[in-house]
Amino acid sequence: MDRLIECVPNFSEGRDMDVIKRITDAIEAVDGVSLLDVDPGAATNRTVVTFVGSPEAVINAAVVAGKLSAELIDMSKHRGEHPRFGAMDVCPLVPIAGVTMEETAEYARELARRLGEEAGLTIYCYENAALKPDRQNLANVRRGEYEALKDRLQDPQWAPDFGPTQFQPGTGATAVSARDFLVAYNVNLNTTSSRRANAIAFDVREKGRIRREPCILTGEVVRDADGKPEWIPGSLKSVKGIGWFIEEFGICQVSMNLTNVSVTPTHVAFDEVSEKARLRGIRVTGSELVGLIPLSAMLDAGRYFLRKQQRSTGVSDAELIKIAVKSMGLDELYPFKPEEKIIEYVLAAQSDRKLLVDLSLKGFVEETASESPAPGGGSVAAALGALGSALGTMVANLSSHKRGWDSKWEEYSDWAERGKACHRELLALIDRDTDAFNAIMATWKMPSKTAEQKAAKEAATQAAVHQAIAIPFRIMEVALESMEVTSTMVDKGIQASISDSGVAALCARSAVMGAYLNVRVNSGDLSDEVVRQDFLDRGAKLQEQAIELEREILQRVNKAFE
Repeated sequence: MDRLIECVPNFSEGRDMDVIKRITDAIEAVDGVSLLDVDPGAATNRTVVTFVGSPEAVINAAVVAGKLSAELIDMSKHRGEHPRFGAMDVCPLVPIAGVTMEETAEYARELARRLGEEAGLTIYCYENAALKPDRQNLANVRRGEYEALKDRLQDPQWAPDFGPTQFQPGTGATAVSARDFLVAYNVNLNTTSSRRANAIAFDVREKGRIRREPCILTGEVVRDADGKPEWIPGSLKSVKGIGWFIEEFGICQVSMNLTNVSVTPTHVAFDEVSEKARLRGIRVTGSELVGLIPLSAMLDAGRYFLRKQQRSTGVSDAELIKIAVKSMGLDELYPFKPEEKIIEYVLAAQSDRKLLVDLSLKGFVEETASESPAPGGGSVAAALGALGSALGTMVANLSSHKRGWDSKWEEYSDWAERGKACHRELLALIDRDTDAFNAIMATWKMPSKTAEQKAAKEAATQAAVHQAIAIPFRIMEVALESMEVTSTMVDKGIQASISDSGVAALCARSAVMGAYLNVRVNSGDLSDEVVRQDFLDRGAKLQEQAIELEREILQRVNKAFE
């Protein structure tokens, strides 16, 4: 697996597109880095940039961007709605693949050191990269913003972690961190009152608001025994938020950072802001994503809103995303383009690899028919299985909203989810089977002149052969699992689609049998006799089960025609 980290620097410039482009062009020019997103905001006068790559490449690109920000941005002239204290205001690193948070924190500290030494920036480390406990919270690090920075730097307690200790009017200070994936999410309100928007933000953000005496005239701050202000927590965990007016759109927003979407997902934040706004006589009109969001967060949102409608959630990812966008009004301010806003889609679009599953049906058939040995029987078996499980899923989805069956929608939704999980995995196995074949061929080209080379080649070959057996074996398992959905739909699904259930069973059975042929042919090259026989024995049992289950399903289908 490639080791990937994401970098999301925020620059205090959102109006001069030439400045932004010079910075992003420099990032793109660094070898090993992919620029994913550039999101400027005129009202905030801030641009959020997202790029990924190997840790070393990302650090190099961030240093280049830091140097340019120092040259091109003058903080002494900056005005904007968003809290800020530096030209490169924040520069967080996020682990994406093959890298732990602990490792990412070390990379962040290395980045902080280089930004201080090579870019000449005043640096504070926060969150997981923090070198001092009181610097973990960004709001604490950035308290008072740029305007308070000169005086703050004179306090020994707030000496920077790296870089110049003297106040630099042009660049201010930069906060560097290692953190989990953060979703920057703004909810639009039908008010122009920033005070009311801020009140809603205080209602929901985890920190909440300072407790005050209930006196309208004085509203004195309530303090504890140590004289510190007491706080009333907000309703949402792992959420930071403020309210502001966006002149560009003529509306106020509740602007939130969702620091852990597994704790507070976007859809929960949207509904909670909607409710708190309603209680204050304000209406939510839509929302906005700044930067990128994980696919899982969008799919969870789609399922959430479908469940509220008592609709099946076992629909395509595209449909789930569409429901999420419409339900949260993510396209109110400008079109929401999944290929530009969902991180997995952006990464896939930038990859040079062409997947079989992305071909048209005609293209897949013609590629299979070509002189190339791959895709072969394993990929075709996976495709058959995907089609069969998709048919079973279709019957479950149709049954979930049949008139008169409203009380059973959740049962059918669960079956549709099971079917969707099967055909999603089978689609992925189409390319994995071809990859396994290509891996075997790659070992043929390995050198074998010396004893060490011969041993290395044999080890690589056996590992590739094992994978070439394990993948079609997995096709067998998933295709057989999909037949449970099909079998249930024959008895419980709408009768108008019973023939579809029969076709689904035929496809799944054929997928199991076809994949088993690949298990058998590839097993001949496996040197471990125990492992080889285990694959063959278990595969034979799976094939027997599939043949028997198909026979039973077709009996019931044909009986329905009598």
